[in-house]
Amino acid sequence: MCGFVGFTGDVENKQQVLAAMMGRIVHRGPDMGDQFINDSVALGFRRLSILDLSEAGKQPMRNDEETVVITFNGEIYNFQEIRSELEAKGYVFHSGTDTESLLHGYEEWGEQIVDRLRGMYAFVIWDAKKNRLFGARDIFGIKPFYYCRTAQNDLLFGSEIKSFLDHPHFVKEVNKQALRPYLTMQFPATDETFFAGVYKLPAAHCFTYDLASGEMSVRRYWDADFSDDDSKTFGQYVEECDQVVHESVSAHRIADVKVGSFLSGGVDSSYIAACLMPDNTFSVGFDYKDFNETNYAAELSDKLGIKNYRKMVTADEFFNTLPEIQYHMDEPQSNLSSVPLWFLAQLAAEQVTVVLSGEGADELFAGYAYYEDVPSLARFKRIVPRGIRRSLGKFVENKPYFKGRNFLLKAAEMPEKWFTGQAFIYRSDEIDDVVKPAYAKGPDAFELCAPVYDRVQNFCDLSKRQYLDMNMWLPGDILLKADKMCMAHSLELRVPFLDKKVMEFAQHIPASFRVNESGNKQVLRHAANRVLPDEWATRPKKGFPVPLKFWLREQKYYDYVKEYFTASWAEEFFDTKKLMAMLDDHYEGKALNHRKIYTALTFLIWYKRYFIDEQGVSSAA
Repeated sequence: MCGFVGFTGDVENKQQVLAAMMGRIVHRGPDMGDQFINDSVALGFRRLSILDLSEAGKQPMRNDEETVVITFNGEIYNFQEIRSELEAKGYVFHSGTDTESLLHGYEEWGEQIVDRLRGMYAFVIWDAKKNRLFGARDIFGIKPFYYCRTAQNDLLFGSEIKSFLDHPHFVKEVNKQALRPYLTMQFPATDETFFAGVYKLPAAHCFTYDLASGEMSVRRYWDADFSDDDSKTFGQYVEECDQVVHESVSAHRIADVKVGSFLSGGVDSSYIAACLMPDNTFSVGFDYKDFNETNYAAELSDKLGIKNYRKMVTADEFFNTLPEIQYHMDEPQSNLSSVPLWFLAQLAAEQVTVVLSGEGADELFAGYAYYEDVPSLARFKRIVPRGIRRSLGKFVENKPYFKGRNFLLKAAEMPEKWFTGQAFIYRSDEIDDVVKPAYAKGPDAFELCAPVYDRVQNFCDLSKRQYLDMNMWLPGDILLKADKMCMAHSLELRVPFLDKKVMEFAQHIPASFRVNESGNKQVLRHAANRVLPDEWATRPKKGFPVPLKFWLREQKYYDYVKEYFTASWAEEFFDTKKLMAMLDDHYEGKALNHRKIYTALTFLIWYKRYFIDEQGVSSAA
């Protein structure tokens, strides 16, 4: 787990510029740093040593002729298989790293190397013979990848956007199209980030950049296929699930450093911990009334004979760390669980270098509450024929929002018209009411979701929602915060559920085995029950419950938010009087606005950190 930066084009003091960019991401790789610079490209790397801790594993890594050079962030779990195949073809290896397997794999198979990879990765390869760059991002988007074209036609790329701030040709501006969908979805949902001109390479995509022409080509190289396989019984799926998960955990535990596990009270992290059986588990709760669920983690750790480390987060700690969190996130993100995850990573980093966690199980195995029908909707579906339900849905689909509209759309099994992912904070009319016109012109959340839904028109209702979450919510929210919060503390996070082999199994589980009258995530829960007590295998998902709604009714934290909401610079983006009315109504108990308040707040914290507090940032040369 590491970080890389790089750029093409000519700048003065190229080595110093690259070193400054690398310095921005030293938290991603505190163990080692190195550069590769020639007339065409500059590649910089910061290393967190996991495999082959010697100097032989340093990057940028070159082939013997120095015609191919790679910077790579992540882990390739089948690198030993790839290495064996390459050695049989005559390639000579000088290290025990997965990086070298990727390097020689590109020499042998070119761009098709991505079809052979099992792991989490973002990488860039300089191919001197072809005078081009080739790069890719893993199929789930576990590892981040950003790029930017400057006015001078330079290409900047790296693991974190903040590294671009130290390049003299980078111009820092807010992307006015990003705020609108963010306020609905709580994460940066557009391919163009909140920094104008800076883009994310989407998950499961690779690119080539030709230095002679300056042309960049991006293509998708993998896609999920949720097609039911009815040839197996429920019991056979459970058996195979347990085998697949155990094998994935075994592959993800390979390291030359200490490995631990995050542990909550839910089934996902508990299943991973029970398969891994690490020396240590790590848990976080809140020092407020009933918001501490770490007792479940402690109890399971005791049953498994594992030492559990716990931390209780206070309200002061929560609010005081928000500016630093938003800096490390690179873009505004208002998932409340980012804050406890920050403290969880900090706690774990004191003991281990690598942790395993349960991210991805809900998307692959259908574990979110939104995937289930509430009792009233289930009754309605039983009573009203699908044809009538579909007609009612089509009748209301273009009507303005009213209470009951989404109920009818859900009953009609039309997720394209009501489901934009696991978070829905502001409706479009609410955004128009509170956001200044210049920043309210971005795409609607449903507009961003439409192309994703278009790819899966033949999928069932449940699979459509899972596919949308896999392509938007998972890389844009869950994995973004997981990477940034852990790497802020130089901690490698591995996610065994988000594995190519696990996906190949999970995507063919029949929908009726995923979610039914017994609940959600049924195959996984029954598989987990083989190594976990009933209480852990069946416990509903809670995530990281945060007592924000109560804190915002305390004067101290009301004042904290008020300082941002009434700042003169906030008026560029919001009708601040309406923001304050929202805050006041919540404070006085007239409304429950904490999610809307927090989503606006995190944007303003991010803006202040990057556009007001940031010092010494270069402008256009």
